[in-house]
Amino acid sequence: MKKTMIFGLMLVPGLLCYGQEQRQQPPATGQQTTTGVRPQRAPEDSTIKMTHFQTEIWDPEIPMVQPAAQIGDPPADAIILFNGKDINSEWEETARGGGVKPATWIIKDGAMVSVQGSGSLKSKRVFGDFQLHIEWRSPSVITGKSQGRGNSGVYLQELYELQVLDSWHNRTYRNGQAGAFYKQYPPLINASRQPGEWQVYDIVYTAPRFGKDSTTYFTPPRATVFHNGILIQNNVALRGPTTFVGIPEFLIKKHGPGSIMLQQHGNPVGYRNIWIREL
Repeated sequence: MKKTMIFGLMLVPGLLCYGQEQRQQPPATGQQTTTGVRPQRAPEDSTIKMTHFQTEIWDPEIPMVQPAAQIGDPPADAIILFNGKDINSEWEETARGGGVKPATWIIKDGAMVSVQGSGSLKSKRVFGDFQLHIEWRSPSVITGKSQGRGNSGVYLQELYELQVLDSWHNRTYRNGQAGAFYKQYPPLINASRQPGEWQVYDIVYTAPRFGKDSTTYFTPPRATVFHNGILIQNNVALRGPTTFVGIPEFLIKKHGPGSIMLQQHGNPVGYRNIWIREL
């Protein structure tokens, strides 16, 4: 019995070593593995051979749009929001206490100008994503200072204000000067012309998208703005609707397309050559 036990103990290490050798032994090339799948051997050069045709997209063809003869004039596919002659065809005025009425702004030298006691103008058409060109002019005679000098605003979808102000050597809070998204983003630089000179905003706007939560953006509204040809807002994500006092994020409510609104703020600011392209 003792001899049998000694023999068994001597045999066990040998069996263990043999099992380890069996597990460590790689399958021979060309032989099937235990899964029955023959191992694949990588080619010496596994680079995919491509031609330039495989990365060329031909269809659908890009539609052509006739550009304007002069920079700043509307291209062929633009909607003309003001032609220098008629306000009421495309605009209506906000009335005190709500509602709208025919515009009481005046036309002077081909521009529509706000007058004391009038309301803000809003476009009769509503828009989602767009490219907007608008020219504006503050009074040539300087009166007032800070926010009291040539004050107006261009509201995108009636909610998000791009500030209009005479900011030619006129100090005010940086997120309230010309080119600011009011109380949210100051402009990158001050590109203002002198009072009485025409100025230009070119705006590219992407409307917000909403999910199930009507008080939170799924994707926020974004805007890029050029002031007199100079980039002043670079694809900024707006925080919420414009507010004079308060936090924009607390005012978010689900909305669809909206009007372009020109603010009447007590100063005779003029607007002309307004056109828009829906994107």
